[in-house]
Order: sequence, then C-alpha cells, then structure tokens
Amino acid sequence: MKKSFAVLGLGRFGQSVVQTLAKMKQDVLAVDVREEPVNEMMEIATQTLIADTRDENVLKGLNIDTFDYVIIGIGNNMEASILTTMLTKELGAKKVIAKAETSDHGRVLERVGADQVIFPERDMGKGVVRKLLSNHILKFIDLSDDYTLAELEITDPHFVDQSLVDLALRQRFDLTVIAIQHGHDINISPEPTVIIQQHDILTVVGPVKGVAALDETLKA
Repeated sequence: MKKSFAVLGLGRFGQSVVQTLAKMKQDVLAVDVREEPVNEMMEIATQTLIADTRDENVLKGLNIDTFDYVIIGIGNNMEASILTTMLTKELGAKKVIAKAETSDHGRVLERVGADQVIFPERDMGKGVVRKLLSNHILKFIDLSDDYTLAELEITDPHFVDQSLVDLALRQRFDLTVIAIQHGHDINISPEPTVIIQQHDILTVVGPVKGVAALDETLKA
C-alpha cells in the first residue's frame, strides 16, 4: 500500500531516502533550500520544491500534516534541523523522523517533538561491522537498542521453494517480513503464501537477537 512521505533536506542522506522510496513506488515530496539537489531529484521524486522549511508558511503550504511520514534530513545546519522539526510537529505532522549528527542534537530533536531520531553515520558503522561478520545480512538499520530492520539474502537451499508460512519466521525468530525482493521486483507486504526463491532478499523487522539467530541459521 502506498504511503506519502515528505523528505526535508536533500543531503546525501535525504537523497538516498528519496531514491529508495521512489524505487519502492511510494509517493515522495523532496524539499531543500538549495536548487542543485532539488534539480537532481526532479526526475526521481513525485514532487520537488525549492524552499526554506524554517518558514512556517512554507510548511503550511505543503499541507505537512497530510503526509504519513515527514523525514528531516537536514544535518549541517542544526538550527534549521531543530526549527523544522518543531514546526512540523506543531503543524500536526503525524510521524516525524529526524536525522541527528550528535547525541546532543538528537536529545534536542526529541524534546521539540521528533517521533524518532536516527543517527545514519553511527548506524552505518554498526551495519558495516555486522555485514563483515555475516554472509547474509546486506543492510542493517537499528530502530532502537533492541529492534532493527534488516535485509538478508536467501542462499540456504532449506529456505528455498518454501512459503513464508512454512518458514514460520515470526514463530521461530520473532521477525516480520515486510518486503521481498526478487531480482528487480519488490513485493511490499507479501502474502504468507509467497514462495521464497534462491537469492531473494527478505526485509525483516524485529529483535536484533532474532536477526542474528536467523543469520546463524542460514547456510551459505
């Protein structure tokens, strides 16, 4: 099911979010105060806009409260990051996810209303280590200290030609499969009867220990 996203701030993180959402056929508005990154996203995002999100009237004009998620990727201007986060929440945004550069920055973002604060560079470091120690984890994004979102490639023949029901990942590992990528095709919210094929990539959400247990279970 399609959801609507507003990505405010188009640095490397923001552009990556826009590109990923677009590949997953989601509706995404990309906004930045600079012309160059907005132009780069024009053929990728559903809509683009050059605007200063510190301006309350700009956010009102975007109907920021109508988006399912607002992702604030402003990183190099802490004042703009904090003010944009505060204004989006004051204007009724449903779910605000804000990027933080430091732990102090993150604490301020939480205090002004961010529903979730993420630390891309810190999480990327963790992800690199986990990927190096695993044969199957492709991406790993911590949602909290205990829960994560991970992509795992299926190469174990014992997992191939079986449905999600047969694999019982929820019962065995407390993991929920939210997407399956087969080649260039991505199945969002797959049915339990979907059959897993060799080299399919499963996107799962659940406890970190559950992902680790699944990774250890998978054979080369």
